[in-house]
Amino acid sequence: MFLARFLIDSFLASNTDAANGPLAQAASFLSGPVAHSALRPAGAQAARIHDLWQLTLWICMGVFAAILVALLIALVRAPRAAASAPPLTSHALGSERTARRWTTWATVGSAGLLVALLVADMWTDRALSRLPAADALHVEMTAQQWWWEARYLDAQGGPEFAVSSELHVPVGKPVIVTLKSVDVIHTFWVPSLHGKKDMLPGRSTQLLLRADKPGTYRGECAEFCGLQHALMAFSVSADPPEAYAQWRAGQQLPAAEPLGQDAIRGRQLFLSSNCAQCHSVRGTEAMGTLGPDLTHVGSRSLLAAGTVANEPAKLAAWIVDPQSLKAGSTMPSSKLPPDEVRALVAYLQGLR
Repeated sequence: MFLARFLIDSFLASNTDAANGPLAQAASFLSGPVAHSALRPAGAQAARIHDLWQLTLWICMGVFAAILVALLIALVRAPRAAASAPPLTSHALGSERTARRWTTWATVGSAGLLVALLVADMWTDRALSRLPAADALHVEMTAQQWWWEARYLDAQGGPEFAVSSELHVPVGKPVIVTLKSVDVIHTFWVPSLHGKKDMLPGRSTQLLLRADKPGTYRGECAEFCGLQHALMAFSVSADPPEAYAQWRAGQQLPAAEPLGQDAIRGRQLFLSSNCAQCHSVRGTEAMGTLGPDLTHVGSRSLLAAGTVANEPAKLAAWIVDPQSLKAGSTMPSSKLPPDEVRALVAYLQGLR
């Protein structure tokens, strides 16, 4: 823990651009007005769900207001009597008929509103299932404790490349996301783009979504899945078609060659240590499958499923003592001297 703190302080002291670095980008990503809001839909499905929510909200508010008004009227019109007055044993026939009439109308009105909500819910569900899926992009999203793997598929359904805890989609194009879980029940949720969908171990489900506005949207696991459930997020970047095509072409390339002595030494350390047994880096001998693919890890804005910003200090702390940032993570701590940690960081930061 002391070594991790020392490395963080050392990197921060030398980072003069922290205000404009990945940490500031992460803060903007996590707190931005559009990043994580079901009330600002950015896709066709989210807009339908938002309309249904608005209808339900106004109906429930109207019913609640009517109940309050009826209660106030009853309090104001309630008969008053002195403490010595005898108890009332009978009611006027007219008042009973009036009360019965109002009760009947209230019951019929409530039933009608419930039926209206049911019809609206069925209509929304039908509209969600009828989104055109022609020429859709296919992505396989796998959840596990506590990170996400997005595997992009080619036209024949074969895997092309994988990224960790982030999605990139072209604006205006439907995306079919195949959802899987390798351990417990997780739930895929991007409030700005679609509703929730459970991810069940041993079963595959699908979600069709479309982003109509460019931007970066926050997704998360919406089903309690263990110790670090709260730190299991991912990002969805909706890019213009040209920018998406450029990003995808870059992701298909193998890992960049290291530049500089530290980065070269870092690659040697990575391939000769336990790192290569859990992680893969395309273009090298690292073929591990237990952890995220790190081929282009340097281009990611966040680490550990949205836990910390992808900056040298945080990456060093994550390598040395991941439990200090994400307790319960299956990544083991590394008892490496500071110079070797710096070399690993230089190599990983150069994988863009």
